[in-house]
Amino acid sequence: MVLNDRIAAFSELGLFLSQFKNTGYEKISNIKHNEDFFEGMIQKIESAKHHNGWFTEENIVFSLSQWSNLLTKVTIEAWLSPYTLDKEAQKTIGIIMAGNIPLVGFHDFISVLLSGHNVLIKQSSNDNQLLPYLASYLIAVEARFKDRISFTTEKFTDFDAIIATGSNNTARYFEHYFGSKPNIIRKNRNSVAVLTGDESKEQLTALGEDIFRYYGLGCRSVSKLMVPEGYDFDLFFKSMYPFNDIINGAKYANNYDYNKAVYLMSNYKLLENGFLILKEDNSYSSPIATLFYETYASKSELSKKFEADKEAIQCIVSDNFSDSSIDFGTTQHPSLSDYADNIDVIEFLTTID
Repeated sequence: MVLNDRIAAFSELGLFLSQFKNTGYEKISNIKHNEDFFEGMIQKIESAKHHNGWFTEENIVFSLSQWSNLLTKVTIEAWLSPYTLDKEAQKTIGIIMAGNIPLVGFHDFISVLLSGHNVLIKQSSNDNQLLPYLASYLIAVEARFKDRISFTTEKFTDFDAIIATGSNNTARYFEHYFGSKPNIIRKNRNSVAVLTGDESKEQLTALGEDIFRYYGLGCRSVSKLMVPEGYDFDLFFKSMYPFNDIINGAKYANNYDYNKAVYLMSNYKLLENGFLILKEDNSYSSPIATLFYETYASKSELSKKFEADKEAIQCIVSDNFSDSSIDFGTTQHPSLSDYADNIDVIEFLTTID
């Protein structure tokens, strides 16, 4: 199976996913194998929603829509054009996936298969409903993928390289067991927003998408604000109001109430608006329904801090704070070349002997 065949199959998957949007599901007549898979996909969305209370239908379909936008022939070819992927190495690459947001390991999945390798997948129990079904659709489109895709719930025993994503604690376990093989082992990361006080209400409302999408559970979710000394949070809170219905989710509301109670009993100084707690804290990883913030005195001071803490940061969101920062509202719209932990997975996969 040459590269063009693999790209064509994933492009068909992208077309299939384009039928599922938050504005509604629309069955398109010319989608391959639609009669066999369309209704089943709706059922899988429902299954994922009931299996994991954090996976709302809105967030599941948001994820599917993002992938449908990315899985086009033009986009995939542009992504892969810098690499040499003509030959099929067909090594077996194990992927241990996290389960914090829907299809969180999908980028690793497509990277392995598009680079010509076989994939052996161990999913998190929190996110095990969607990917096997999408893999089934991919195999229906391109039967040669059947021998390239395997799922397991057991320990990996026969593989040539590993891509593992987890917490800082599980990373130590991964390094112990997989350190002798070529590997990418990812740890905790969070995203941060830099505010100056000059942002418009529209920019801050866009930031709300970065904060609240997936309930803040993704590594690209903004979990901390950096604000200038004396920053006035009034416009920030007003700009967050469009997201106030998030508190209607029972799991989110329970976390909000619990964290607020714990902080108040500990006599922490808080700012809150009924659905989001702001707490001054040096950490990057904040609990659900809480956003940490820290003040800075100068841009140069902040740049030094980010450089020192770069292993803990996934995205920096700002209005042109630096060349590497991204715009408000864009953290959950990564391109195919936006690699987790800034590690080029395709480059890694091309170097495995």
